Amino acid sequence: MKISVVTASYNSQATIGFTIQSFLEQDHPEKEMLVIDGASGDATLKIVESFGSDAIRVFSEKDKGVYDAMNKGFHLFEGDAVGFLNSDDTFHDSRVLGDIAAALQDADIAYGDLHMVTDHLSKRVARSWRGGTFNRHSFQLGWVPPHPTFYIRREVAQKVGDYDLSHVATADYDYMLRAMALNDFRVRYIPRVLVDFQIGGISTRGWRVTLRGNLECLRSRREHLNAPIVDPAFFLRFVRRIFQIRRS
Repeated sequence: MKISVVTASYNSQATIGFTIQSFLEQDHPEKEMLVIDGASGDATLKIVESFGSDAIRVFSEKDKGVYDAMNKGFHLFEGDAVGFLNSDDTFHDSRVLGDIAAALQDADIAYGDLHMVTDHLSKRVARSWRGGTFNRHSFQLGWVPPHPTFYIRREVAQKVGDYDLSHVATADYDYMLRAMALNDFRVRYIPRVLVDFQIGGISTRGWRVTLRGNLECLRSRREHLNAPIVDPAFFLRFVRRIFQIRRS
């Protein structure tokens, strides 16, 4: 099974080298990386090209943000399955893509756990996020899997479509909800850490961003799951954040 890894980048010279190195170290042989760059003005592209790998394809042009870049990846990937690795994140170890490929042998969607680290030199874990198992009502109970660990077969991508760009901060949440809660795809949880997520991105910038994200998630649940005006998941997402993303 060929796994495609899409990395959206923009002025990512400080971290993208770690991201690419972790991809090249994967022991799963059937793999490709698509770097979808937003016309970076720094050394990002030079760093990517310095690896000289035939497994990496690069596309660089202006875009409308990270989810627009991810949509481009949906239309360009050549593998049997696809997932997204941020340009400031890395795979946890060399066996990740192999474990994902194994899980997708008898599943359509696979995901796992995630570490939030302060940097990729020390790999000091500040928080950890356990994905846990999925059931039909998980999203109504405030659950969501870690998006950087989320991989889907080509058939899922074709059926679910693109990220909804009207969700500025949480198009990934909306996409996973549509893929998992509105379909009967086979879902597999991989109970181990797959990705090291570097703290400092848009999703970890304080309570205002968190509140905006939760309001967008509420809109997604109302649109797709007929969530009530007083939606328990809106509050349970905060509670789950305390227990699911916990200090180590």
